[in-house]
Amino acid sequence: MMCATVGANYLKMKNVGPEWYCVHTKPKCEHSAAAVLRDVNGVETFCPRIRFQRSTERGKVWFVEALFPSYFFARFDAATACRAVRHSQNVIRIIEFGGHPVCVPDAAIERLREEMDYSEVREIRVGIKVGDNVEVAEGPMRGLSGIVESIHSGEERVRILLEFLGRQSVVEVNASKLISEKTPREVVSSSVR
Repeated sequence: MMCATVGANYLKMKNVGPEWYCVHTKPKCEHSAAAVLRDVNGVETFCPRIRFQRSTERGKVWFVEALFPSYFFARFDAATACRAVRHSQNVIRIIEFGGHPVCVPDAAIERLREEMDYSEVREIRVGIKVGDNVEVAEGPMRGLSGIVESIHSGEERVRILLEFLGRQSVVEVNASKLISEKTPREVVSSSVR
């Protein structure tokens, strides 16, 4: 279980330098843990996050969350930096299998960076399409949910079917006042395929 056991015998056999590893953190501490480790000599970090809008009582609000909640990636030489990573602020553990830290292939990190547009924070805009479930985020109908029936005049106006007081009504709403019920993670995963 300890990286020290990996350090001497295991890595001598492999003669490996810095590799990517997955690091498990305390909840909602991925970014701060990665920032602390960036200051450790010989450690590179990659903490992909998404920025998106969500409906709140105040209307639409921007949020930033980790793409992989409670996880980020760190590149380091396990023989020399494993202890520093494991005991860093907000780090719970390095993902391991059979008592050895599990390497993440460079190609997987490169593909992920490509999908993130070579940035650690990618803005996700959840588009609205006919048939999508949406919620009105602003105005007198705030909080009501409906189904997109049609989109007019360059996506500025959207006709939605709302159920209100036991009846179904068609209402036209400005697209900027709607939020899709698709999650940002669904949008990211659909763009990956």
